[in-house]
Amino acid sequence: MLGNFEYHNPVKLYFGDHALDFLDQELSKYGKNVQLIYGGGSVKKNGIYDEVVRILKRNGKNIIEDGGVMPNPTIEKLREGIRIARENHTDLLLLVGGGSCFDYAKAVSVSVNCPEDPWDKYFIRFEEPDCEIVPVGGVLTMVGTGSEMNAGSVITNHGQNLKIGHVFGDEVMPKFAIMNPKFTLTLPKKQMVSGIYDIFNHICEQYFSGSDDNTSDYIAEGLMRSVVHSSRIAVKDPQDYEARSNIMWTATWALNTLISRGKSTDWMVHMLGQSVGALTDATHGLTLAAVSLPYYHHIMKDGLPKFVRFAKEVWRVDPAGKSDEQAALEGLDAMKSWMQELGLTLNISELGANEEMIPELVKGTLILDGGYRKLDTEEIAEIFRESL
Repeated sequence: MLGNFEYHNPVKLYFGDHALDFLDQELSKYGKNVQLIYGGGSVKKNGIYDEVVRILKRNGKNIIEDGGVMPNPTIEKLREGIRIARENHTDLLLLVGGGSCFDYAKAVSVSVNCPEDPWDKYFIRFEEPDCEIVPVGGVLTMVGTGSEMNAGSVITNHGQNLKIGHVFGDEVMPKFAIMNPKFTLTLPKKQMVSGIYDIFNHICEQYFSGSDDNTSDYIAEGLMRSVVHSSRIAVKDPQDYEARSNIMWTATWALNTLISRGKSTDWMVHMLGQSVGALTDATHGLTLAAVSLPYYHHIMKDGLPKFVRFAKEVWRVDPAGKSDEQAALEGLDAMKSWMQELGLTLNISELGANEEMIPELVKGTLILDGGYRKLDTEEIAEIFRESL
């Protein structure tokens, strides 16, 4: 049964190989001081940075550099971005990059005018901003997180061994996102497949919860089949524009809050994976891939009808002559084969984790209750051991 819900998504998207042409009209809506956010410098090597700078200068903007955003944005980097924005009276936070840059920009946006410590307020107490928010816009160059069309932000605090996400209200969503699939074609394969699994798991986190009779789940199944189909093409030919554009578009719909409407959602794979990321600084999508299968094997019997449906509708498993448990396991085996086909990491030891870290991994895992069963700390430790 569909529960009561509200749905509103104000993000304006420009999609296609001419999407950057629309940056001019967006820039006209904001003041002179633009804080230009980007990562480790790949956008300078591939020329996207220069294109954006030309457009900013053409529009008479004062460019405030804020580079060096890491794949798992840290609280130290957040505080640096806040300082830059305050000193330069930033009118718009414009990022050129992937989900980490979007996450970082949103965290800066709610913190610039906040008199309190942003880590405590937003990522420990999970409060909403009660100050003026600096608008965010972005040019997307890596897909996976869906951060271009949601209000989520994930920040890492290495001092506390924590990686925590906060989903803010609609007002924190980016004002616009420019999505040219060609900008993703220069990504290394590891980053591409990491993003692909991030997309897939975002859908799973919302799918593996609630009842079976839910419109959102039918949409989710179509999105999952699309990811699987396009990913197989992209792994063989990373320059296939159609496959990469479908992956980019699916990533947005996987986490723009649409398929979570009217139902509970799980997100424990993300809690487990983020704990691994906090200790190892491993790539987000790879941490999810490494913990997913052990987790799903633990909860499968609690949500058996949905796992059987997953096997049939996503992986085309024929349930004839099989028990529900056999069919469900065959679906998870098919998922594992696809993950291996992509070349994903399937254990956390390859990401730098070890047995000695398990107590700290458990400590850093937020326990949620939106899925089929609420885990206890002993079972979380067991899942991490199985993930090694």
